[in-house]
Amino acid sequence: MKNKFSIVACLAAAAIAIPAGPAMAGSTPEHSEPRTLAENLMGPLSLAVDSEESVLVTQNFASLLSRVNDDGTATTVYTGKEGWDVAGVESRRGTTYFVESVGAGAGDPNALEGYLKSIDQQGEVRTIANLAAYERDHNPDRDQHYGFGPEVSAECLAGWPAFPPARYQGAVDSHPYGVAVRGGTAYIADAGVNAILEVDIETGDVSTLAVLPPRPAVIPAGTRIPVDMAGNTVEVPACVVGHEYAFEPVPTDVEFGPDGRLYVTSLPGGPEDRSLGARGAIFRVNPWSGSSHVWAKDILSPTGLAFTDDGDAYVASMFGNEIIRVDAWTRDKSQFLAIDGPAAVEVRGSTLYATAGFNFADPSKGKVIKAGIR
Repeated sequence: MKNKFSIVACLAAAAIAIPAGPAMAGSTPEHSEPRTLAENLMGPLSLAVDSEESVLVTQNFASLLSRVNDDGTATTVYTGKEGWDVAGVESRRGTTYFVESVGAGAGDPNALEGYLKSIDQQGEVRTIANLAAYERDHNPDRDQHYGFGPEVSAECLAGWPAFPPARYQGAVDSHPYGVAVRGGTAYIADAGVNAILEVDIETGDVSTLAVLPPRPAVIPAGTRIPVDMAGNTVEVPACVVGHEYAFEPVPTDVEFGPDGRLYVTSLPGGPEDRSLGARGAIFRVNPWSGSSHVWAKDILSPTGLAFTDDGDAYVASMFGNEIIRVDAWTRDKSQFLAIDGPAAVEVRGSTLYATAGFNFADPSKGKVIKAGIR
């Protein structure tokens, strides 16, 4: 369903016209008043903090990787090609890793481009791996079924619109979005591949660590679905009401937890409002075997993830307009900070860094903030 669109365009187009429910309830942990470090950023969707607590941020809509200065300005570290997406920044031992990609244009998989790159302290850029080429050659979710199951008849689905497809398998699509690095390996959350990819940083060899499972949702009566990017909708046929539609998983961020496992935020691949419920999730992935399971769920549009040393998770809920804390032991969720349009979070010691202010109407109002965790 997200094929041919960037992740944020997909988010905008995927809304279903059912009234939204109330925001998630929960107590608010104490924190210091957030302080703005930089503002007027163009779609800042990824964030990293290096060993010297210098903040790196991607301005995805401007194809920029930037460093936030003490005076609130942003210095360009890397400029990508116009119209391309620069995302997934990660800093390790003086080297900055990031991904750069562009979609398939007119639906031609051969037009996909996506790379893992690095830039050292001298500004030298290295292309490590061609992620889009790997997707074209392997398509890891090619055997995964999306849409309605066989219990819904072909006669019923004759009244279903052409988009989104009523039934389909994983198509060739790549949108690398999140990066985590440990040792000589980079782990890529690819929102198009629907998988976590593993890259040998030295050789550039790419392999599939885990394909995330579909995210099913029961279709309620009165559901209206978008049929184009202009926001036009149609009501679903009555015969599909009560049946499950298996939406694609959309991995966004990937981080190591204190237990050495990978944790992956996943959008539900369908409406990102509350119309079908808060269906985003965090998956726990074994980095050795690739086995995965849902660690936390019922999160609205989770796009960024970070951990404290004791294992508590902080999650950016972009359309929930809040940063959520997930307790390490109980997995209970509570609101840490109410803030418009958070997209990325990082934690260093007792300080939380985040991007915020993202909205489709004016993506130039993005900012980077920091807040103390008490």
